[in-house]
Amino acid sequence: MKPMGMALVGIGPGAVPHLLSLNDLRAEVDLRWAITRRPEAAQMGPFQGHLQPSSDFQAMLGDPDVQAVIIATPAATHLEMAQACLIHGKHVLLEKPLDVSLSRAKTIVDLAQQHQRQLGVVLQHRFRPGVERLQTLLDQHGLGTVQAASVSIPWWRPQSYYDQAGRGTLARDGGGVLITQAIHSLDVFRALVGVRRVVAAQASRTRVHRMETEDHVQALLELGQGAPGRLMATTAHYPGGSECIEVIGTLGTAVLSGGDLRVNFINGDTPIEIKAEGGTGGGANIMDFPHDWHRDLISDFVASIRQQRPSRTHGGEALQTHQLINDLLTAAGPVIDL
Repeated sequence: MKPMGMALVGIGPGAVPHLLSLNDLRAEVDLRWAITRRPEAAQMGPFQGHLQPSSDFQAMLGDPDVQAVIIATPAATHLEMAQACLIHGKHVLLEKPLDVSLSRAKTIVDLAQQHQRQLGVVLQHRFRPGVERLQTLLDQHGLGTVQAASVSIPWWRPQSYYDQAGRGTLARDGGGVLITQAIHSLDVFRALVGVRRVVAAQASRTRVHRMETEDHVQALLELGQGAPGRLMATTAHYPGGSECIEVIGTLGTAVLSGGDLRVNFINGDTPIEIKAEGGTGGGANIMDFPHDWHRDLISDFVASIRQQRPSRTHGGEALQTHQLINDLLTAAGPVIDL
């Protein structure tokens, strides 16, 4: 089968796992364009010297051999870029989040439906082997009925991170720790156990950072089956730890720490254990994670186009996670300065 023509828009640090993944997927994908505002400064990784970066977004849109576009630019640019791609008949894979606000996110999802094109979102934690195994276990009721669950994201970002233009602002990022860092774990947590409602929440700005939005959130939740849940997300936990999801069921308990999964069964059955390689990006080095999950996500997105089915992280799924973030911040009210 002929590789699918694809373009990558945005060649910043966040594009590195995309470039590595696209290189791995040369049998499935033909990267024809790399669009950036400064082509002369673009770092193309494995494509360096093989693909000339360009700033001509319109020319890329006019290329009939480009079937899909990965948009890896700041969240505030997503709606306009996605709309242009969809109008020109391109399928779109967006870096998370969908956009800076729930209303703009909904507009993108609606546009994809109107133009009958696939819309995927880069929520790559869904493709961790430990997450996939736990999802299957829960779908098969292997833990019985969920009695309680929690998600904790004890990450770290230095002040130098927030000193970069637009970082942690509503205008560029759409918020703070929830929409930029915790979104991956929130997406996995929501997919695993569901969240019916936010019972109570608090969003705060710790004295660790100078920033516009929140860097610490805690909440009590009612899960999909009515069980209690809790959340803690921060970028003030030095030096940064692994995100952790715990699920207590009537048949056992599952702990997902970073990419590692451990499931213990009450009846003494052999525990399930999956060990992951590489970091999670929870510390000062935000790109400290393998690109395998990106590769599998892109491969699934390409397959969804060929098979005319939703991708595993389609726009509707991402919109539900964005809605949860919105619900958390609404329940919290104004951000509290500690």
